[in-house]
Amino acid sequence: MTENAIDTAIESKDEAALLEALDDRTLDIKLVQKIYLPFRDNKEIVGQVAMNLSLRTSVYDREKEYSETMVELLRDLAVNEADMGARWAVAKNPHTPVDVLGNLANDEVNLVRALVATNPATSAAVLEKFFGDEKIVRDGLSGNPSTPVKILKVLADDADKMVRMRLAENPAAPLDILGKLANDTDPNVAKAAQANMEKRG
Repeated sequence: MTENAIDTAIESKDEAALLEALDDRTLDIKLVQKIYLPFRDNKEIVGQVAMNLSLRTSVYDREKEYSETMVELLRDLAVNEADMGARWAVAKNPHTPVDVLGNLANDEVNLVRALVATNPATSAAVLEKFFGDEKIVRDGLSGNPSTPVKILKVLADDADKMVRMRLAENPAAPLDILGKLANDTDPNVAKAAQANMEKRG
């Protein structure tokens, strides 16, 4: 959709056209912001903006799509009450600023905190604090490459095999932990740890 068409849709409050425009992850980020600002109280638009940002960013290619506009949108979505799902998208986005992740770490919704726990941009101090949180939040720590090693060591003995599996796949897990997990009682965990070790040569 062209900028003129978006301007017309904003003026006429054509929600269907704007939602369709936001469905395109290649839409210029400035146009995403242009749609968002006048519709900050609209649950559907806010949710679709959050989805657009999620689709255009990758945890594995963290520099891709980074821009000041992206950060401005993430900051605003983090405190937007129109759609709770928007906070989920912000919590897991690799471009979310550290201070925003710190605020979301205190969110009353455990899934928001769990997504902050998986985010590589989350500070070590916040990740350490999560170790005393409920299971769904602690689970996020095991696969996060930024989780402090002392926590990873404890998680290597976790009774939950999915926690050990995520740890076995963690690209930053120390080799001694991977060596231990390579002999795990669960064959899938052991296999994942061996594959991770081989990847590192």
